[in-house]
Amino acid sequence: MKKTAIIYCEDHFGTMDGKTANGLIRSSRKYQIAGVIDSTKAGLDAGEYLEGKKNGIPIFESLDQAIEKLSFLPNHFIYGIAPAEAFLKKDERKIIMKAMELKMNIINPLHEFFTEDEEFLNQSIQCEVTIHDIRKPPQSKDLHLFSGRILDIETPIVAVLGTDSAVGKRTTSVILETALLEQGLKVAFVATGQTGLIQGAKYGVAIDAMPLQFMIGEIENEIMKAYNDENPDIIIVEGQGALSHPAYISSCGILRGSRPGAVIIQHPPKRKKLGDFSFMKMPTIKSEIELVESFSSSKVIAITINHENMSDEEVVDVVTEYEDQFKLPTTDVLKHGSDKLVSSIFEAFPEIRNKKYKVRTN
Repeated sequence: MKKTAIIYCEDHFGTMDGKTANGLIRSSRKYQIAGVIDSTKAGLDAGEYLEGKKNGIPIFESLDQAIEKLSFLPNHFIYGIAPAEAFLKKDERKIIMKAMELKMNIINPLHEFFTEDEEFLNQSIQCEVTIHDIRKPPQSKDLHLFSGRILDIETPIVAVLGTDSAVGKRTTSVILETALLEQGLKVAFVATGQTGLIQGAKYGVAIDAMPLQFMIGEIENEIMKAYNDENPDIIIVEGQGALSHPAYISSCGILRGSRPGAVIIQHPPKRKKLGDFSFMKMPTIKSEIELVESFSSSKVIAITINHENMSDEEVVDVVTEYEDQFKLPTTDVLKHGSDKLVSSIFEAFPEIRNKKYKVRTN
């Protein structure tokens, strides 16, 4: 059975900084989400607010209101905000202390590790609850350097990259994984960020918390675990940040560590400035494609659209424009589905076409 959880996302649900909460509302294999805390959207249905379709997950004004109205007490409290500063505010500390008093285990996706906070650690011991710092890396002795093992595998690897952070790379990855599973393929998904891990990804590591010398090796190691454990037909690797981003190097590590044979790039056409760095202009989809293909031996096989601030008509127009300009299949997976992506993968890796429906029929 899934664990139960409530997500804290005050003032950020449905925004870029609320991406951890947003992702868990869209998909959660590990937790049954009982509700979201965001006083600015209290009383709304989380699914309807996020995607226009009710899912029965309520948004509450406060933790107290959630406990009062829910028919059961969730056993996990998930901090669902991914702020650029990555540190708690004073009032948020009080809420987390209260959650522990209520016997909730704490799921922390921040770079600020709660298990190294004496007040939180003492509270968790007193209340007999656990704290899980998702981004806390293992000790150096347990980390991996790049070994080259990945050069010996023939399984197709597809990385879903983007032109900025919080553009929907993980969402597209999860939707694509589901679509390929429905084709009867054995699919391994490798998460590279905190949200994918909280959602329940079997393989992955929060690479932006890794010491740089181990980042590439840790990605390689997770892919090799998936390859050895699952013998998959295809491996999907979640992207982070952007290769062109001036403040992040995660995409560099992903390309080096996963050695993808193909790349899908996600882009928000209406975003003019980088999400957390408003003094920097967004790259174009053209420049990102050229950068990825010149930096690596990978080939971009498709484009996906993030439709933020776009009408349905604008999405259709951009899809047509990109397909005409770049001769690449283009789609918005949330609005138009992932059929084009599946077709582009079969075209890039014709050897897996014959494996379609093999799992279903065996």
